Amino acid sequence: MVLCFCGNDVVVRTSWTSRNLGRRFYAHPKMGSRCGFLGWIDPPMCQRSIAIIPGLLRTINRHEVEDALACLVYLVSIVFVVLELGIRG
Repeated sequence: MVLCFCGNDVVVRTSWTSRNLGRRFYAHPKMGSRCGFLGWIDPPMCQRSIAIIPGLLRTINRHEVEDALACLVYLVSIVFVVLELGIRG
């Protein structure tokens, strides 16, 4: 069991910063606490990973947005067809 500086049980969080992307760490259970406790669980990433991973995530996110927009356009086109058939029928 790991305790923070003020004696609370810590929680495990995941870093989403570019420098420590995906690294898990121990932190005070309350976000924004002034305790200041931070203990890394995972070792630091190599410089190559730090340089490459954020770009890969941006690419994945961009493709997910593009796929979602394509689905939305498809669904809207189906709605228009259904509405048009309903008006004619």
